[in-house]
Amino acid sequence: MDPLATKIINAHGDLAEWRNYQSLTAKLEQGGALWGLKGHPGKLNETSVTVGLKDEWASHAPFGPDGKVSRFSPGEVRLENRGGRVLEQLADPRASFAGHTLETPWSEPQLAYFAGIAMWTYLNLPFLLARDGVKTEALSDWQENGETWQRLKVTFPGSIATHSTVQTLYAGADGLLKRHDYDVEIAGNTPGAHYISGYTEVQGVKIPTARKIYPRGPDGHPVPEPLVVSIDLSDIKLA
Repeated sequence: MDPLATKIINAHGDLAEWRNYQSLTAKLEQGGALWGLKGHPGKLNETSVTVGLKDEWASHAPFGPDGKVSRFSPGEVRLENRGGRVLEQLADPRASFAGHTLETPWSEPQLAYFAGIAMWTYLNLPFLLARDGVKTEALSDWQENGETWQRLKVTFPGSIATHSTVQTLYAGADGLLKRHDYDVEIAGNTPGAHYISGYTEVQGVKIPTARKIYPRGPDGHPVPEPLVVSIDLSDIKLA
């Protein structure tokens, strides 16, 4: 790993201890313009999310007002009822986004796929940097809000389903994450600037509880409107 990647991981907790856990569960509140744009306003405003910390999987429950449960993995998405009966499933879900733009509506399984890759990535960072196949490289520093942030280029292998192959993390002097940039490949490579705050300590691990995602302009700076997605986490548990 790049030394900056090691610094960022160490700032968030002990990697060996993190590897003792199998999953992370949190209460999740979401807002922003994206959900309505994609045809699902309010569907995931208040829910709970669980993500795997070994294999890549995620689940939202409830998934919408009917009380469905989503089951995401890179190769398949399922929607189930409360009893576990499969209501709808989508194999090879990423292929279903071919030709999509930011304005293209999503089906419910596509929504579950996006929500799955997003929350799995967010909640596994920065420890995800130590995974086999993930490559890291320090970039030049970045000035924002009167602060100097260190930047880390992250290149993901094809085996990991995430927003884009190449992403950028920004860390403060203490190593804690401040910002996370990516291009949402399944939505026409839409560029996002994702701000991270509200750190809390959970079982010895520092985890951010607040995230706000804005469009990213050609100069790398955020566009203040619209707020694309807001994420607030509480009741976080590692198991």
